[in-house]
Formats: sequence, structure tokens, C-alpha cells
Amino acid sequence: MDKQSKTNWERIDKLREEDIDYSDSPALTSEFFEKAVNWPGQKELISLRLDPDVLAFLRSQGKGYQTVINTLLRRYMEAQKQRTSTAKRTEGRGRR
Repeated sequence: MDKQSKTNWERIDKLREEDIDYSDSPALTSEFFEKAVNWPGQKELISLRLDPDVLAFLRSQGKGYQTVINTLLRRYMEAQKQRTSTAKRTEGRGRR
């Protein structure tokens, strides 16, 4: 079932850049882009075995628990990558 948009796209298309009010939009600073997530694309469907209590806890957090699992794994992955690159930089300093 497709929902019909209630947006008046004709009016939007006629707007000039200087007529758009951005006052409630925060500025995009370099800090914003440092924390931004590079969207990896379409997800891959897998089968994953979790301990029952872990799964029960994640499900108890409400809708979107699978997205939470993905986010947790992504943060772990990024932390490991950062740890590895820091270790490599530290190793390189000792060889001078």
C-alpha cells in the first residue's frame, strides 16, 4: 500500500535557496563528519547463533534489536581497527 505524499512539491521546487530557513538546522562541523557513519550499503542476510539470555535481553530493548546488534558489532569492529592501527604506529616508532 503506497501512501500519497501530502507535500506540495510544486511549491518546494519553486523555492529559491535564499528563501529557505535553515535557522533550526545545526551547522555541519568537522566534528560531525568525523563521527558520521559511512553507509555500507545493503545488509547481508545471515544466520547467527546467540546465547538465549543475550537474545532475550536484546529483544527486551524493543523494536530494532537487530539494528542494535549490527551497531554493537560495528563499534567493536571500529575499536579493533583503531587499536590495530595505533599499535602499528607505535611499533614503527621503536625501529628508528
